Amino acid sequence: MSERTAVADAQQDDRLWSVEKNGINPIGDSSRHGRARELFWIWCAANIGVLGITYGVYLVTPPYSLNLYQAVFGGIVGTVLSFLLVGVIALGGKMAGAPTLVLSRASFGVRGNIIPTAISYISLVGWEIILVALATLAAESLLGRLGLATSTVTTAISFVVIAVIAVAIALLGHATIVRVQTIFTWLFAALTIIFIVLELPKISFSRVTALHSGSLSGLIGGISIVMAGLGIGWVNAGADYSRYLPRSTSSASVVGWTTFGSSIAPVVLIVVGVLIGANNPSLASSSNPIAALAAPLPTWFLVPYLVAAVGGLIAGALVDVYSSGLNLLTLGIKLQRSRSVLIDGFFMIVGNIYVLFYAKSFFAPFEGFLITLGVPLAAWSAIFIVDILQHRLRRGYREGDLYDSRGYYAKYSKAGIASFLVACFVGLGLVSSSAPIFSWVGYLGGTHGLFATSSIGLIVGFVVAAVLYGLLSPFEERARQQRLAAQ
Repeated sequence: MSERTAVADAQQDDRLWSVEKNGINPIGDSSRHGRARELFWIWCAANIGVLGITYGVYLVTPPYSLNLYQAVFGGIVGTVLSFLLVGVIALGGKMAGAPTLVLSRASFGVRGNIIPTAISYISLVGWEIILVALATLAAESLLGRLGLATSTVTTAISFVVIAVIAVAIALLGHATIVRVQTIFTWLFAALTIIFIVLELPKISFSRVTALHSGSLSGLIGGISIVMAGLGIGWVNAGADYSRYLPRSTSSASVVGWTTFGSSIAPVVLIVVGVLIGANNPSLASSSNPIAALAAPLPTWFLVPYLVAAVGGLIAGALVDVYSSGLNLLTLGIKLQRSRSVLIDGFFMIVGNIYVLFYAKSFFAPFEGFLITLGVPLAAWSAIFIVDILQHRLRRGYREGDLYDSRGYYAKYSKAGIASFLVACFVGLGLVSSSAPIFSWVGYLGGTHGLFATSSIGLIVGFVVAAVLYGLLSPFEERARQQRLAAQ
């Protein structure tokens, strides 16, 4: 069935515990339901995992080396600002009822949008690999502490169980994700609070206050890595979970609940991570940071911690799996949404074989992945947001034309593509990565001076994309209006 036909077909219901039939077609008004506060549960659960603590650890260790106040400030700013971007992008879903990367066609053209969609897909699959691998490593280590023999077989079994849970929930779709994420939020929040209470007595606050003040480049770099690892990593999924909301839903509530739900847990976890990192900086280079955080825990809390740590990572992974399936369909793959997860599963298996059995460290490839893919995602999000604020709030989306290269948005948008490519070139030239696979970045000075540790290219790329698209897109939008009037 073609995308054009899917637009005209009757909308499928979004039912709890049933496989969602909708793919990337816009959700009809009769099928829209729910309230904006549902977004809180989806995004809070996806970001409540104890992995958030590691960002606080990174901020007080090289290359950022911030003191207490700088790290807390950088963590809060990076978290809230980056998730505010997700909130604004979520507006598009409420307005047009289509997935995020389908809406992106308004900025790039129906075919030109293939470029950012491919990057988005790689990013989402990469996150799936990282989150499932970390959950698997954590499960294996904690099972070992509980006295169970661990081996390659144990690792494989842990991976299969975790991957199946994430994929199964994503397979069922939106309604089930909302319900499961609500349960996950309450459960993992309670267990995480207990974990924090157990950790605080072990913290030496004299070491925390003894942290030396970091440089401006360290502060910018810290904000950048938090933005890349949190909100920037989710911008390409922002509208996927708001597209079922009625059009009459308050725009402020969509932005507010998304931003608040996404930010509240990471802000708390980053502050805790700053305190822990000052006392145990070796966590920053750990190949299994989730297990390392469990080292001082009493035996009686290991099972609850296992549930919170592994479950929190699964909650993030299932959101990635759902959105990556939509991305795959947006690329033009003719599959039912439910079947697209099989391709995700293949890449997840291949990626996890490398991470679980061959990777020698966690931080270098993780940091390199976040910053390198963070630059194009930041540039894309800037263009998407400017398009919403500058054009769509006034004119809305022509939903049917999002699926027709001969329609209003045409095959290619020169403004969107040019702004994106220039911003990526500048941004990637001003970042640095310690991962060998990304050694080619930094060609504009990102490996020297201020830019060596700041990764400022992510922020620069965002600004360049926003400014260029803001200047160029009015001309293209005017030409679109003229073509429409001439028809």
